[in-house]
Amino acid sequence: MQSENKLFEDFVKMANGFAGTMAGAAREGETAFREKVKTWVGGLDFVSREEFEAVKAMAAAARDEVAALRAELAAKDTTLGAKDQPAA
Repeated sequence: MQSENKLFEDFVKMANGFAGTMAGAAREGETAFREKVKTWVGGLDFVSREEFEAVKAMAAAARDEVAALRAELAAKDTTLGAKDQPAA
């Protein structure tokens, strides 16, 4: 036995409408918040992971090249030093 109560049906419809409105407002607020954060973070000049890794690899290659050049320079200094010294 189901009773029909117009007042109860109207209240349920109103509650469902309110819930839908609140869900829409929550989605809109979340979207606005994400955009604000994205704008704020974008203004801080952060670099991407790919850019960071590329610069890190370039720095490692430069360190290796400097070490090789120092070894080559030390070898040439040793060779020139031996030529400059008079025979004993």
